[in-house]
Amino acid sequence: MTVRDVAVEAYREALPALSASLVGGLVAGVVLGGMRAELRAVPGLLVLVPALLATRGNVYGSLGARVATALHQGLIEPRVTAGDDRLQAAAAAALANGVLTSTFAAIVAFFLLTLLGSEVAPLPILVGVAIVAGLLSGIVLTAVVVTVVFAGYRRGRNPDTLVGPIVTTTGDVFGILFLLIAVRTILAIAGVF
Repeated sequence: MTVRDVAVEAYREALPALSASLVGGLVAGVVLGGMRAELRAVPGLLVLVPALLATRGNVYGSLGARVATALHQGLIEPRVTAGDDRLQAAAAAALANGVLTSTFAAIVAFFLLTLLGSEVAPLPILVGVAIVAGLLSGIVLTAVVVTVVFAGYRRGRNPDTLVGPIVTTTGDVFGILFLLIAVRTILAIAGVF
């Protein structure tokens, strides 16, 4: 196989996922642009958005890489089964890491904005939004990552090529969507919105 053949194959596998990533990023931007009322209601939320989206990419990209490596090494089969302890442990760790890092990001954002004298929502509001958004997006991202990696592997695709764009797209779209849901939920519980 020549270098050209390898490059063509890599682009053939990655181009659809990269195209979906581009469209997904634009959709997430449109949703974020429509969140003006929520961003005004929760000062400091806009500072938190990049951290929350980056967290999704890092945590669930790592999950995808773990699952892909386990498939390549023959440690797991490309299907979801109730007794697959390795897959369950990887998914649980990713979900816990996602929620914990979201919570940490909210706490750091609160203290940094307070230190800088900027207007910021109360800490329980920011943390509540981060936890709800982290949990909801984590559940969806775990399901999407595992499904895409398994489906791609069964079809002869390299799951490592698919993980990055799929996690980015799904993380952006569902991250922003669930951030909107989390803000509205937490503000409704607090009686603010």
